Amino acid sequence: MDPILVGIIGTVVAFLLLFLGMPIALALMLVGFLGIWQLSSLAAALPVAPRTIYAVASQYTYMVIPLFLLMGAFASSSGLIENLYKTFDKWLRKFPGGLAAATIAACAGFSAVSGSAVATAAAMGSIAYPEMKKFNYSPRLATGAIAAGGTLGFLIPPSIGFVVYGMLVEQSIGRLLIAGILPGLALAVTFIGIIVVQVQLNPSLAPTSPETVTWKEKISALNGVWEILLVFLVVIGGIYLGWFSPTEAGATGATLLFFVALAKRKLTINGMIKGMQEAIRVSVMVLFLVAGATVFSYFLALSTIPAQLANWVVGLDVSRYVVLAIILLVFFFLGCFIDAVSMMVLTLPVIFPLVMGLGFNPIFFGVVCVLMMQVGLITPPMGLNLYTIAGSTKDVKLEDIFAGALPFVIPIFIIVILITIFPQIALFLPDTMLGK
Repeated sequence: MDPILVGIIGTVVAFLLLFLGMPIALALMLVGFLGIWQLSSLAAALPVAPRTIYAVASQYTYMVIPLFLLMGAFASSSGLIENLYKTFDKWLRKFPGGLAAATIAACAGFSAVSGSAVATAAAMGSIAYPEMKKFNYSPRLATGAIAAGGTLGFLIPPSIGFVVYGMLVEQSIGRLLIAGILPGLALAVTFIGIIVVQVQLNPSLAPTSPETVTWKEKISALNGVWEILLVFLVVIGGIYLGWFSPTEAGATGATLLFFVALAKRKLTINGMIKGMQEAIRVSVMVLFLVAGATVFSYFLALSTIPAQLANWVVGLDVSRYVVLAIILLVFFFLGCFIDAVSMMVLTLPVIFPLVMGLGFNPIFFGVVCVLMMQVGLITPPMGLNLYTIAGSTKDVKLEDIFAGALPFVIPIFIIVILITIFPQIALFLPDTMLGK
């Protein structure tokens, strides 16, 4: 049978298995195994899955995933996110939609030590929503801001999104993490901008707080951010300066936050065990997804589909930006139905060779890819952040959370367009700090 036809049939079967409810990693491994068997031999196919699982699980660099997740767990249990929110509340309260803006700023700060979008949304949902509810904020604006702010955990380093991308396409995780800083900050500012615009158009969404905040209180409130800032500078600064690998930086950050939690006397045995269990659960899930994607990509490579597709697209008489726009639209559509990490696993084995054939920088594409994955976190029906917020705000209808999050899709597209026009937004820091 023609290898390309086998590849197409295998891809269709993989999506059919996913539709029927089979776990993504197992579906990809099964189809990859059967495809390699068909295109090569049973003897060649049998050892692929176990060897791949061992190779993925035994790589030292992949330890960065549980370490980044532990950073978020220790930061949350030590009360740092609550301090962040109180600090930005003091500084932004008089803004139109000040509490919602403070939520975005606090999410950005917590993302700098978390790495998980869902963890950021969950933590802020329990802290920020009651405060906004107390000041009669619209439930749509309040939950939308929390859901959108949570997505920053997927972009601002330490980002699990960049770690997974780097693992799948064999790019420098350190360069990817650093590349996410400026786009992440720009997106946070744009989120705040969309809040201000909404409140200016409809002041009833966010009543102005009558409480005044003196400059002395504002300066004093900055005490609530120094621990987060210190850890971020140590972790990312260590990568910048070549002191740490990303894995060593994650270990350093987790250790620092562990001692911060101990010093504040807020770290309990149950809290520590829960954080470690969550780190193990997510890490095993991601590693199995990567192993499944690797087996499936071996099959696709044998089918020659990625190479043939790349050659065909490169030969088209259209701008490479038209092709990039089509890829981003595919990401947008898939994000409505598949979670971000799974979407990377499913699409990158085919799309990445195509993008490289078009001459795009892999770090630039990584930032754009992670941004588009963020959209899927706040678009129904899949949007994990939306359901996370629904779980922590029992009195808000799910459809109101959906409606509140949709305006925040616009800033993500704005940043994607800006980075496409000006790639140095993403490439300046890694090129400057780590060299080309």
